[in-house]
Amino acid sequence: MSLAGLSDYHVHTPLCRHAQGWPVEMAERAVALGLTELGFADHNPMPEPFDDWRMLREELPRYLEEVELVRCRFPKLPVRLGLEMDYLDGAEAWWEELRGLAEWDFWIGSVHYLPGGMEVDNPKYLSRYREADPEEIWSLYWKQYEACIRSGWFDFVGHPDLPKKFGFVPAGDLRRFYEPAIQALVDTGIAYEVNTAGLRKDCRALYPARGFVELAREAGVPVLINSDAHDPAELGAGYAEAVAMLREAGYREVVRFERRRRQSVPLPESGSGTAGV
Repeated sequence: MSLAGLSDYHVHTPLCRHAQGWPVEMAERAVALGLTELGFADHNPMPEPFDDWRMLREELPRYLEEVELVRCRFPKLPVRLGLEMDYLDGAEAWWEELRGLAEWDFWIGSVHYLPGGMEVDNPKYLSRYREADPEEIWSLYWKQYEACIRSGWFDFVGHPDLPKKFGFVPAGDLRRFYEPAIQALVDTGIAYEVNTAGLRKDCRALYPARGFVELAREAGVPVLINSDAHDPAELGAGYAEAVAMLREAGYREVVRFERRRRQSVPLPESGSGTAGV
């Protein structure tokens, strides 16, 4: 399918230590695909070294420079500056400082850590998934996710049902997890993303599941599509599936951001034609 009219805002850089392809390379790929807008959202730095998959605080100027370089080299491509922010209890003072360090276009709120320190999507915790009841992990995650939404710090939230990454899903009707989060999105008025990275993981499915998307559409929650690209080859990947799911659920618009202001644009018709998309 053509990617004209679509954006990709969840794009990482090598500064996070688990991606390849600097912003200029991502922009070259975006232009080749016909993306209308490109946004960078590397994992937010922390005041002190925190884990091994995010930029360091002293690397933030390099990140800003790399994005500005893309804007200079690709003046016809709108390039947005963002961060993927880990929702962590007690981090508000740092977020306030970070908010003033650049003119951000958007912040993504994501939950990677459960209370107690377990990383939801880190393979080193696979044994916890195998040994624990998925109900327990999902319950902890979705409670934290609702808190992330209600915090009011973020412009949209990322990969809503991330705990399914390794294929572990509780039994029964999953609406018991979805509904509180969707109500929080309604109450706060923020958007969520359909993240295509799940198609490349063990679960082989979009984040979030169709059931979440259908409930969110019924509730009038705004949405956008992102690839969570960690490589230029992943940029825009899976968009045909994402567009099809959104249209089947009744969505006809997606959202974009500039200087943390949101606007709605038409959701393109699904189609075919671009290999690997």
